[in-house]
Amino acid sequence: MDKKILLAVDASLQSKDAVKYAVAISSAVKNLHYVLFHVQPMISHYLLDEARTSLQSRAELDKVNKKNDASARKILEQYQNNMVRMGIDEDRIEIVTRPRTLGLAKDIIDFGHVGRYDAIVVGRRRMTRLQEVFMGSVSSNLLEHSQFIPVWLVDGEVSPDKIMVAVDGSESSLRAVDHISFMLMRNPNVEVTLLHVMSNAKEFYEENLDEEPSAELEELVSSDDKKRIDQFYSTAVKKFKDVGLSENQIDIQTVEGRRRPGKVIIEIAEKDNFGTVVIGRRGINKAFFTGSVSHYVINKASACALWVVS
Repeated sequence: MDKKILLAVDASLQSKDAVKYAVAISSAVKNLHYVLFHVQPMISHYLLDEARTSLQSRAELDKVNKKNDASARKILEQYQNNMVRMGIDEDRIEIVTRPRTLGLAKDIIDFGHVGRYDAIVVGRRRMTRLQEVFMGSVSSNLLEHSQFIPVWLVDGEVSPDKIMVAVDGSESSLRAVDHISFMLMRNPNVEVTLLHVMSNAKEFYEENLDEEPSAELEELVSSDDKKRIDQFYSTAVKKFKDVGLSENQIDIQTVEGRRRPGKVIIEIAEKDNFGTVVIGRRGINKAFFTGSVSHYVINKASACALWVVS
């Protein structure tokens, strides 16, 4: 079955890294098709209004649109040529550019919804908190508004060979498994690690509290977690089998959660060189935007491609 990803790009180094990753992941994701998509700068509303009544303004607007379109196509064609040189068939790459209308992130998401893409892929720019407040982050806005399409955030030059899915037994984690199993279907050469960090009672305490949970509470939390994740593993393995992967291709790791799960996920991803990390957008607590673990991983993960699945 064909898969289709939307590569939202500009002329930045981060977009170049995203394109390289998208090409490299084709070794794991078979029958992958690409749409290189560039959103042009926003046109002044004043100029748009003037163009409705003034021929001179209309002519100036046409000049701006033509220059923006030509510049955008030059960027896209350069990426397309680079992808062909890296081994992607030209007929698997489409280029599209549109003027900005709603805003960069929303225009990308709207185009993705209309085209029913399997994922949106972007290079990740690191910004300070102050920069995000004043300018906003495209990746943050994509995560906030992309309610249905998974978003792949590529941070740096990434080798996608090792794939980890961080799971907690939630419905969101199951959707993450659905997404990765669909993308990897019928590939006998790929391996996937399912990683679960066991819940601990300390997670229910404020971080600045020194009080230790009681043994009874620890046992209750541990027992509930084990029951939930055992059921989850059974369902997840079946999903992988249903798309042609064998049990030998699936590695299950459960680690004790003596610290915050997000920190453990990041440490294991870095230590074991996982280039692709997949996580559900909301955890078992069903937070409105992202669960606390997902939020931590999204903010702290680096030098990897992070797939965030709604």
